[in-house]
Order: sequence, then structure tokens, then C-alpha cells
Amino acid sequence: MDKAAQAHAANHGWPRNPGMELDLGWVMDQRVNLSAGERRVASLPGRRTVKKEAQAAWLLKALTCIDLTTLNGDDTAGRVRRLCAKAANPVRQDLLDAIGMGDRRITTGAVCVYHRFVATAVEALEGTGIPVAAVSTGFPAGLSPHETKVKEIEASVADGAKEIDIVITREHVLTGNWEALYREMQDYRAACGDAHVKAILATGDLKTLRNVARASIVCMMAGADFIKTSTGKEGVNATLLVTLTMIRTIRDYYERTGYKVGYKPAGGISAAKDVLNYQFLMKEELGREWLEPDLFRIGASSLLADIERQLEHHVTGAYSAFVRHPIG
Repeated sequence: MDKAAQAHAANHGWPRNPGMELDLGWVMDQRVNLSAGERRVASLPGRRTVKKEAQAAWLLKALTCIDLTTLNGDDTAGRVRRLCAKAANPVRQDLLDAIGMGDRRITTGAVCVYHRFVATAVEALEGTGIPVAAVSTGFPAGLSPHETKVKEIEASVADGAKEIDIVITREHVLTGNWEALYREMQDYRAACGDAHVKAILATGDLKTLRNVARASIVCMMAGADFIKTSTGKEGVNATLLVTLTMIRTIRDYYERTGYKVGYKPAGGISAAKDVLNYQFLMKEELGREWLEPDLFRIGASSLLADIERQLEHHVTGAYSAFVRHPIG
């Protein structure tokens, strides 16, 4: 199977987004109805709810979409190995058995680390099929020299990363330099090669939802496989309103080009009840296919522990302490 065919198969039969020429008219036409968006997300918890077996099923699906993450200054190889072990076995076997999923292989969507630990994670995950994602391009600020950012991507790919979470230069968005953002994103996509690239917009730094929409479109035009909200280090990270804005640009891009782009909210999603609202929004706005890890990821760490707690409550009727569900 050639590389193009492999990429096609890896995306459940649909082709990887190749990008397109920069269309500034389309970029500048982006508009966001703030009041309508606020009403839409405010109504979501009241309109959609799931209980018991249905809730357990939704949470298990969310678990498979988690990019289990450690991005701390005190990370060690040992912590990364423990995180990888949890990614491969995220829920206790007795709980899976009790809900009728004991024969299913349940894992997280990926493990996300700094470049320093890519090789460690690749080794720890060998044979599991779980990809390693590396944050790159001067994460989290994204202010390293451009050549350094490109070399960092190439180094992570060489160490075995299958996904690269890049940080855009926010200045390009804030000054309306869409050509510079487009060229930057193209360079990152080229440096990734066969590795998929997630474009982190750092939406909390972009000031307006219109900027978020325009940056989303430009990154997709330049070949992003995913667009992602945040590094998790901004003052404001993933929100439902930002999510609505970004996934509607994904829908627009798909309707115009026929290419499906994934979405990753990250930062601040730590409770199981919150992730359900993100899933509901994805299904309602984009459809069932965008609930799979090929097109939906959640950047999180403590979320996994709360999902496991909720599953244990579903089985036993009692909540356990977070310390009983370590992730790394």
C-alpha cells in the first residue's frame, strides 16, 4: 500500500485534507452572531441529557478521544511511562466487565508530551496502536524563530511522533496578516510529512470570535488535519462558544471542499458532565462521524479520572476518591 493509500485508510476511507489556495475573500467574509451563539450553547445542557447506560456509553466514547496529556516543567520519563500505561488501560477491567465491555479494547486516542519525551512514549506504547502526539513550534507561546520551530517538528517526527500539535503565531491573527499565517501553517504541514498536524489557535489570546473563525479557516486552507482551541496555558481555554464557532467553520470547509477536518478542545475540560456537552455539540453540528477519534480529540489529563469515577458510580452506586484513579 502506498503512502497516499495508507493515509486514506487511516482516515476511515476519507482523504486527508490537502489544503487549498488562500482565499482571502472567504476569510474576510467570516461573521459570528455572538448573541445567537450564546443562546445556542446556553440551551444545550437543558435540551440534551443522558442517564445510566446511555451516559456510560457516551463517556466511554469520550475516553477513546482523549489525548492523555502531561505538559509540566517537572515531567520525568517515569511519569510519561506511567501515563502511557494508563492510556493503554484507562479503565479497570472489573468495571468494563460489569458494563458488558470487557471484551473490547478500550484505549485513549493518543498520548501528548513535549518533544523531550517523544521517544520515551513511543517505546512505552509499542504494540498498543496508540499514537504519540508532540507539542511543537515553541509551545506554548510560539515565539521561537521559524526555522527552529520547523526543526522541532522534524525532530519529533524522527523520534516517532505520529501527530504534531503546533502553535500558531498569534501576532499574525491580531494584525490580520493572513498570508503570513497561511505560509507558516503550510511550512508546518510540510515538516510533519505523514504525521497529522493539529493547529493550536490559542483562542483565549485572539480577542474576538471573528478572529477565531478566520484563523480556523486559514489553518484549514493551509492543510491542518485538526484545529485545536488552546495550549491549556492561556487565561481562557476551551469553551462551548469558541467550540461552536470553530466547528461551524469545519462544517463550512467540508461543505465547500469535501474534506473533513478534526476538532480538539483543550484546557479546562476536567469533569465528565462537561465533556458530554462538547460531544452533544459535535454530533448536532457536524454529525456522528465527528465523535470518533479520527475527527475529535480532547486535550485533557484529569478528565480521565473523573470518567472512570463516573463509570464506577454507574456500576456500584458510590463515588470513589480521585486518588483511586491515578493517571501518571
